[in-house]
Amino acid sequence: MPGKPDIVLHKYKTIIFVHGCFWHGHTCKRGTLPKTNQEFWVEKIVRNTKRDNNNICQLRKKGWNVIIVWQCEIRSIKNREIRLERLFKEITEPSPSHQCY
Repeated sequence: MPGKPDIVLHKYKTIIFVHGCFWHGHTCKRGTLPKTNQEFWVEKIVRNTKRDNNNICQLRKKGWNVIIVWQCEIRSIKNREIRLERLFKEITEPSPSHQCY
């Protein structure tokens, strides 16, 4: 499958990616780029996010519900509980997919 999903739930036609904030360009504090060699890191993270978006679009076009769980969302017990509740709803009541071009 495109993007090598972390979890595939065939029963719900749902794919879950667990993304590291730094490597996948999340906008939280863990996604902050290093101050050294910034040009390299910007290019690397941009490539990663483009690849992620392409993979997500391919999967959605095939009818999959795609969910991203970010590293920062599951770092603490409290955050994990909150994210797990939201994840359950995203699996059982998927919202319309974003447009892919």
